[in-house]
Amino acid sequence: MIERGAARLWRLRAPLALLALHAGARAASDAATGPAPRGRVDVSKLPAPGRYRLARIMRAPDGTVLESDGRAHRLHRLLAGRLTVVSFMYTYCRDPEGCPKAWAAMEALHAVLLAQPELAAVSQLVSLSFDPSNDTPQQMRHYGGERVADARVRWRFLTTASVPALLPLLDGFGQDVTVETDARGRPTRTLNHMLKLFLVDEALQVREVYSVATLSHEAMVNDLRTLAMERAAARP
Repeated sequence: MIERGAARLWRLRAPLALLALHAGARAASDAATGPAPRGRVDVSKLPAPGRYRLARIMRAPDGTVLESDGRAHRLHRLLAGRLTVVSFMYTYCRDPEGCPKAWAAMEALHAVLLAQPELAAVSQLVSLSFDPSNDTPQQMRHYGGERVADARVRWRFLTTASVPALLPLLDGFGQDVTVETDARGRPTRTLNHMLKLFLVDEALQVREVYSVATLSHEAMVNDLRTLAMERAAARP
């Protein structure tokens, strides 16, 4: 438990422009389809793939990340050329409205991609740790389990070498996170973060941001299919 009066060790806030743009897009969607129940997407009102367009919200940030085998890569190199759902997480998170909720959505999306090899061939999932101190490449490999080596659906489990290496990625994506300290100023193992998943296209553009209120694997599947159609139409 966090002691009363605990201080923030570090904090990142989403860029105001991103928040305003995303809020406007979500409000327009709600106006067109009607409000869904709180904390749950009404999948019956989702538009069909290809019947809508996803805005280019911003360019995904770049930085050095570590794969679960310990190899270092630039994030852009791993994202380029595929449609990617990026989820920030940490392996020991237990908040039901945080990492476990994101994991459930990613698992459901993984199951759909297993059943649709043509969509899996142009897509990938990325889980990137908030806590490089604990979540080493070995820990991320253990966390990913059999999914790490399953070639049918590419699911990368990434971390960074340090917090300073992670901060530009969090800042660039507009991902909030706080680390709590106790009354003596010592960091605890509690990370507070706003649940967000990011849909990134093959050209490194963020095309959608999913939150607690808008997260559903059905919506992510539709969006991936929509971008796959856009991708196919742009190719000769």
